Amino acid sequence: MNGMRSAVAPVRTMVLWCPDWPVVATAASEGVSVEQSIAVIEKGLVFACSAAARADGVRRGLRLREAQARSPRLRDFAYDPVRVDRAFEPLISALEEMSPNVQIVRSGSCALAVRGAARFYGGEHAAALAFLERFAELGVTDARVGVADGMFAADQAARLPGVDLIRIVPAGASPEFLRDLPLQLLDEPELTTLLWRLGIRSLGDFARLPADDVRSRFGESGARAHAKAAGLDGRRVEPRIPPEVRESVSDFEPPLDRIDQVAFGVRAAAERFIGELAAAHLVCTALRVEITSERGEWRDRGWLHPRWFTASDVVDRVRWQLQGGSTIESALTSPIARVRIVAETVDRSERHETGLWGSGSEERIHHGLSRVQSIVGHEGVLTASIGGGRSPHERQVLVPWGDRHEQKAAVAPTSRVRGRREEAAPWPGSVPPPLPTTVFEQPHAVLVLAAEQQEVTVTERGELSAEPAYFSPEAAGRRLRPLEAWAGPWPVYERWWDSAARRRFDRFQMIDADGTAWLLALERGTWYAEARYD
Repeated sequence: MNGMRSAVAPVRTMVLWCPDWPVVATAASEGVSVEQSIAVIEKGLVFACSAAARADGVRRGLRLREAQARSPRLRDFAYDPVRVDRAFEPLISALEEMSPNVQIVRSGSCALAVRGAARFYGGEHAAALAFLERFAELGVTDARVGVADGMFAADQAARLPGVDLIRIVPAGASPEFLRDLPLQLLDEPELTTLLWRLGIRSLGDFARLPADDVRSRFGESGARAHAKAAGLDGRRVEPRIPPEVRESVSDFEPPLDRIDQVAFGVRAAAERFIGELAAAHLVCTALRVEITSERGEWRDRGWLHPRWFTASDVVDRVRWQLQGGSTIESALTSPIARVRIVAETVDRSERHETGLWGSGSEERIHHGLSRVQSIVGHEGVLTASIGGGRSPHERQVLVPWGDRHEQKAAVAPTSRVRGRREEAAPWPGSVPPPLPTTVFEQPHAVLVLAAEQQEVTVTERGELSAEPAYFSPEAAGRRLRPLEAWAGPWPVYERWWDSAARRRFDRFQMIDADGTAWLLALERGTWYAEARYD
């Protein structure tokens, strides 16, 4: 147990838990009683359910159809994390008024170091009772409190079934408290499955294993789980620190109806805005511009910068946002009454300082492109970025200089700037890495022949008519060369639900005798080269 002696000593922690909070918040928002059979659904599975639903056999992780079969009276609602988090905010704010340094563990659960609260309220039980009374005043009467050494033990104490709303584990007794609890409480499915196969059923069984052996076998994640099971969870409470709002507001009386007037009116405010950040040794790398018209119309947009904003950069963003589709009338139908500039992302200025001898060509390129952009407009200077898509060509995205593709706003279909494509989406059927380096703007026809010089095709059953043996980068067959290796076909079906736009083709990867690798597609009997691996 040498590894345990070196672990960080657990801190006396209090956890407040509101049972079934996603259900409570959703029911309150939908105007239904939480006493009904309710399930909150995420991605077709039960994310949380009410006590009445559990009495009918509904459990977390069930498919919606199965949950409805078990409880015919079940009412299901989509899980909205924003709605659930927003409902929990008043409870956290009330708790912070009574005791500082509160950490939100998840919606419906929060933690705090109990030492200060116990001293102020006269003991751990008195502090827990005061917090529960405050929650009851806000309408939450079934909240529970757990106090123990370490956050994991305190969380389990709060969640342990029973009639007591307050459960306090004496100091030093967390290992004994956790000893008989099931292994699944670690919330480590892969580790739990493996330990179960080894005959380990409880947290105490796991805690009795040598810490050094656990670390060498299961790595750091296994070592952290072992420390939790042994009551040696050394995690500290990390309180939320509300970010300081740094903003600049310009009110115009009378309202202004010309873009140049608004840009001139916000220049002094932009200089003060950047100056205040500089005085705090900060730079702004992302900001939001909110524009309000005389009639109450409101438009906002987030802007990014490849380095950091200067006062002139801020004025340019205000002007570009006002221009919209080229005129102020395309965005707002009445004069501008207010412009609010908010720093969304700030960073320490020392991280962006120029070196002793400057930053060379990159700095000159930045200033040059920014100058051109200020003349021709926001979308006048475009740079390449990688987005989402199934083919390499679809993943090529042009974005305005200074923007990231995930922050790009939607644009007209005729614009050179493509619409937003979520890079993190699954994109089934996409080309796996490593991706080709040369992507052709328009796929060009090529020729793939079998050993007897006949063209290779794919049958309706997805089988090759013959094994590919020769390849030519030209459809005419010139520069015909043997194939060293090939892989495929991989059938691709696009927009199968749209009879007018559906597309079906087969994708291949081939290496010719020169060692050049190609990404090919066979569609309606014609071979095309989509990209080349250089």
